[in-house]
Amino acid sequence: MRAALLQMTTGIDPAANLATIVQAMRDAKGQGADMLFTPEMSGYLDRDRARAAERVVAEELDPVLAGVRAAAAELGLWVAIGSLAVRDPAVPAKARNRAYLIDDCGEIRARYDKMHLFDVDLPTGESWRESNSYVPGEGAVLAGSPWAAIGLSICYDLRFPDLYRTLSDAGAVILAIPAAFTVPTGEAHWHVLLRARAIEAGCFVIAAAQTGHHADGRQTYGHSLVVDPWGEVVLDMGQEAGLGIVDLDLGRVTAVRARIPALDHRRPNPDVTLL
Repeated sequence: MRAALLQMTTGIDPAANLATIVQAMRDAKGQGADMLFTPEMSGYLDRDRARAAERVVAEELDPVLAGVRAAAAELGLWVAIGSLAVRDPAVPAKARNRAYLIDDCGEIRARYDKMHLFDVDLPTGESWRESNSYVPGEGAVLAGSPWAAIGLSICYDLRFPDLYRTLSDAGAVILAIPAAFTVPTGEAHWHVLLRARAIEAGCFVIAAAQTGHHADGRQTYGHSLVVDPWGEVVLDMGQEAGLGIVDLDLGRVTAVRARIPALDHRRPNPDVTLL
């Protein structure tokens, strides 16, 4: 499988963000890619809640989703949209942080809503409250593709290994972990957590990331990564926006799992004895 990763600096203009994604799709197709992976919040990234309220719309009205689907059908390219902010009619005051898997006919094959919301106060003084704007998802999603089963997740989910145990137990071969990591948390934990998830699950990890200074004032870490099931980093895109291409030998998953059959040795979570 030839995978393409788009590392981007999403702004507050959905049309401009869509143009960046579609150009990356064309470039990826031209380089023989089977699937393009984009970061979390590919279509719109804005911490101004009043401004976002005007631009975050229901899934069926989202111009970025519609544009990506049309381009996927035109190009015959699969796309894993890291996530989009979409309005939930059942909870109109909040949105969903939703990942999509789009096939080469432009059809939506899978949706996943981010389960774990980033509500933290960092030592740098940064404070984030995703739960003020978003509703968490309710369950894990394993999506089929012509190459391998793909476990979907988003950014802060990375810190919760039980999710990836669930996905690998269900048959995941690739774990998609798109993100918009802050610089402090990225410098401290990004590489080690992604490598750990790959090793624990015996999976390839594909983590397309946001990078640089954004129009809403935030700064993201970049370093989109591909990690193989042995924990080796086979692609690190640094901090520059752009497109990365990597060929995945998916047979390596079987080889690594045979070498250290940790998945076969898993036991149910034990009861705790309090002493």
